Amino acid sequence: MEEGATETPEELLAKQHRKEKKDLQAKIQSLKNAVPKNDKKRRKQLTEDIAKLEAELNQKHEEELKQLKSPADTKVGEMINGVEAMTVEGGDQQEVKQPRVTKAQKRRDKKAAQEKERESRIAEAEVQNLLGERHQEGLKLAQKLAQRQLQIREISSDGHCMYRAVEDQLVQRAVPGLTLVLKELRSRTAEYMRNHADDFVPFLTNPNTGDMYTADEFEKYCSDVEHTAAWGGQLELRALTHVLQLPIEVIQADSPTIKIGEEYDSEPITLVYMLHAYGLGEHYNSVERLKDPANEEDS
Repeated sequence: MEEGATETPEELLAKQHRKEKKDLQAKIQSLKNAVPKNDKKRRKQLTEDIAKLEAELNQKHEEELKQLKSPADTKVGEMINGVEAMTVEGGDQQEVKQPRVTKAQKRRDKKAAQEKERESRIAEAEVQNLLGERHQEGLKLAQKLAQRQLQIREISSDGHCMYRAVEDQLVQRAVPGLTLVLKELRSRTAEYMRNHADDFVPFLTNPNTGDMYTADEFEKYCSDVEHTAAWGGQLELRALTHVLQLPIEVIQADSPTIKIGEEYDSEPITLVYMLHAYGLGEHYNSVERLKDPANEEDS
């Protein structure tokens, strides 16, 4: 007789539950290792995700135990053993007529199957998130910034992110006369571009024709910069370096840092450019001094 052949359904289920708990702890440790300790926001989200995974596994185990203890349910024992036949005295295999499955039991079985499928999808999504472009980009940026004792300072993704990131940098500096709010930054950027059209028009083309912008098209572009949530890029950053008379550097995950306005001899404004942020595509964040994880936990 093979080892374990005499184990009861209860013992087999307990063994299965121990293995699932061990597998979950291994997965949790992997998730913890993938998130930098100084990333307070993502560590908080991770703690919530871990609690949810543990609660779901406990609920699943409780449901399976209830099903095993139910007199009307013999299916759980059969699923664990992987056979439809039961051993009778003398070692012969005989088919045993199964009791009629009630509607209530069918509903429980269906619910359990749906829950198992949902947990499988969650686990698969977690793996994809860890391997995904957004997560990998975040890790690379965190490493680059940590070398300079910096970390990302999150900026809302509302179309104004570049200007809000610049605004945040100016607030952190607290330089008299340089604390400009979003509306002022957009207005002065558009004004500079209008007054120096020859420096910007050659880099703007009609997406339908490929031709360089006409005067009317350029004015429409500048109007959008000033009055809408039009996304900002390198042209607007170039204008801002002259408006502020400060250099601007943009840190990226997979490319060298872009430096604009190096003719100004001052400490640069530092932005972070993310290509895969929030599933929305391109996004700018600000930066701040790297915080001590120990102090973060105490605060």
